[in-house]
Amino acid sequence: YCIYIQIFTIAMIKKKVCKLIKLSKKNNFTLSVAESCTGGLLSSSIIQESGASNFFNMGFITYSNKAKVNILSVNPSIIEKYGAVSEETALEMVKGVYKKTKSNLSVSITGVAGPKGGTKINPVGTVCFGIGINSKDKPIIYKTIKEKFNLRTRIGIQKKSVNFVLDNLIEIILTHKFD
Repeated sequence: YCIYIQIFTIAMIKKKVCKLIKLSKKNNFTLSVAESCTGGLLSSSIIQESGASNFFNMGFITYSNKAKVNILSVNPSIIEKYGAVSEETALEMVKGVYKKTKSNLSVSITGVAGPKGGTKINPVGTVCFGIGINSKDKPIIYKTIKEKFNLRTRIGIQKKSVNFVLDNLIEIILTHKFD
């Protein structure tokens, strides 16, 4: 049963990436991401498919707090005050992605993939996302989302996170115009 779920999730991710590629042919956009708990799974899932070069610009794996600070210019006091797994840190991360890449769409992912490391505030499966939308003729908009995925495996939480981001990206692309 577990293997079936894993294969099903991979197929869903592939289907959504193919939809992004199709959308990229109609709507000229670029995407850059910063990943922590997913460790590059989002970037890898996208660039596995032919046509990803139409829109995929750059991916950063900023797993450690030091990497978040040094690469994305996350304010260390934000991590100290709110923790690495927080909407505040996800927001700083996504702002750092945009600042470095100027992509139309910027994404950050930070969370607790488990199986250990969770707290009462952020149990295993807690993932925070940052999304930056730089659409045509409008100032950039940032939003953050905190999700709690009820899964027990590290890879399950990572795949759910990737799936969640892809759903959000598709919805955003369908409702915004880019250069």
